Amino acid sequence: MNIEFLSPVKNVVLAHNELLPKQALGRTIQIHSEKGAFPDLSNVQLAIVGVKDTRSETADAHGEVDLEAIRIELYKLFFGNWHASIADLGDIEAGETLKDTYFALTDITNSLLKQNIIPIVIGGSQDLTYAMYRAYDTLEQMVNLTSVNSTFDFSASDELIASNAYMSKVIMEQPNNLFNYAVVGYQTYFNAQEEIDLMEKLFFDAYRLGEVINDISIVEPVFRDTDLVSLDMTAIKASEMGYATHTFPNGFDGREICAIARYAGISDKVTAFGLLNTRKTLQCAQLSAQILWYFIEGFNYRKKDYPFITNIDYNKYIVPLEEMDLCFFESNISGRWWIEVPQIENLNNKYKRHTLLPCTHKEYLQASSGVVPERWWKAYKKMLV
Repeated sequence: MNIEFLSPVKNVVLAHNELLPKQALGRTIQIHSEKGAFPDLSNVQLAIVGVKDTRSETADAHGEVDLEAIRIELYKLFFGNWHASIADLGDIEAGETLKDTYFALTDITNSLLKQNIIPIVIGGSQDLTYAMYRAYDTLEQMVNLTSVNSTFDFSASDELIASNAYMSKVIMEQPNNLFNYAVVGYQTYFNAQEEIDLMEKLFFDAYRLGEVINDISIVEPVFRDTDLVSLDMTAIKASEMGYATHTFPNGFDGREICAIARYAGISDKVTAFGLLNTRKTLQCAQLSAQILWYFIEGFNYRKKDYPFITNIDYNKYIVPLEEMDLCFFESNISGRWWIEVPQIENLNNKYKRHTLLPCTHKEYLQASSGVVPERWWKAYKKMLV
């Protein structure tokens, strides 16, 4: 890791931190400060990295991200009954060009991933998701990306990269390591019908805002099957964000977005988390801090109950259908469910980690009635391509 890319946490944040009780989160984590040494990462499991580049945002939303306010609010929250060791590595300053910022973030993220440390990236614009995604290139695996967002972030012009249009570059650029892309909380009137059709054509997953709000548990299996989570703060309704600029009347409320963050944290598969497009209001800083707290809380309650073949802590159920048998697995540890996507002859090795797909008990019951889960069909068809 090139630590020269990272500037220390500001002294104003550290001054606030000194006044906090010893049980506060800011007093229990390692912090990259000007006076102290760079944190020892040998036992660290979660690493906070700020990014100060917002230049690709639209003109009405562009502005310096207030990472100091987020840290002050995060540090004052109390450390839970947690086992995880956490470090705050400081900030990546805006590079001379946007590509310089991408390079620094990709390098830092890749280094942390190789050390089995989960990077928690805060601040910056949504297109930084692209830089985090590129960090997986050297890991030789297919990547599942989930975006909590009101839009699909496809480009509507020749410009393939912008704060709200980075996914076209992710899909089109080589090497293409993307297996699945899921959008949680999209709002239909913000997305062209062509984009909605493209999501369906590529067998990607899309969940409308109203659908998720009606039953937030439907997205838990999505996060359980995700490597990289990108949470766009503008997916949260304006009233929850202190009516900051470039926010919208509809979106998730504070409780819903914190539940989603906890789902992301508790997933054994999530290895990187981005909290992006933050806004410069006190209420946004407070909510951002609580979202991060819930992600960390989820991480500390990971079950590690993925049903490997040699694992005895699950029940296996076979549902016979006309064309094939569907195999379901229920964890005796957590009660969570998986469905097996059958091995296809000459299956590319890069797909093999996707042959067990998280699902719900409801989907098992539906399959028992002859209805094959839609996400299973999409995963199966992607392997045939």
